[in-house]
Amino acid sequence: MSDPIDFYFDFSSPYSYLASEMIDELAAKYGRQVKWRPILLGAAFQKSGLPLLVTVPLKGEYSLRDFDRSARFYGIPFKFPEEFPRATHTAARGYYWLHGQDCNQARQFAHAVFRAYWIDGRNISDLAVIKDIAAGLGVDSDALAEATGQPEIKERLKTETDGAIAKGMFGAPYMIVDGEPFWGADRLPQLEKWLATGGF
Repeated sequence: MSDPIDFYFDFSSPYSYLASEMIDELAAKYGRQVKWRPILLGAAFQKSGLPLLVTVPLKGEYSLRDFDRSARFYGIPFKFPEEFPRATHTAARGYYWLHGQDCNQARQFAHAVFRAYWIDGRNISDLAVIKDIAAGLGVDSDALAEATGQPEIKERLKTETDGAIAKGMFGAPYMIVDGEPFWGADRLPQLEKWLATGGF
């Protein structure tokens, strides 16, 4: 089997959410796996000097329309939350701790966090909400909460974020396949063609 697809994302990124609902199925069609890698997008914005998209005059108004339209186009449930963005370090740390225990459960957790925010509008920066999401999946939520404060888990998230930036990541989702980077959910058709043809 060929190398997995690196899928860098931030739980507070609407396009990351849309990609998260499609990328595993797309990869499986071509015998690939996906390595889910949550990062902190704010660090990339600081490095690149890019502002938060929705705050850019004119472009921000368009982006809000595009989020909704893109979700409808893909047939993915979506509701822009009242509070945006949300801090995602707790959810990301929880993911990495879970991944060390059970990869499949970590993937389920990631989906649940995305949907909690982008469908239900829940405050995913709140540890109590993250614990509730984890408990709903049968995860020991107290153990997860404790793990999010562990130095090695904090360092893991920092290392993943710094590593993604070193690979050129400036926005999310950022996907790398066979060394080729693809930025944005709207690049999934190009990524699929790459997988189908072996590169172009």
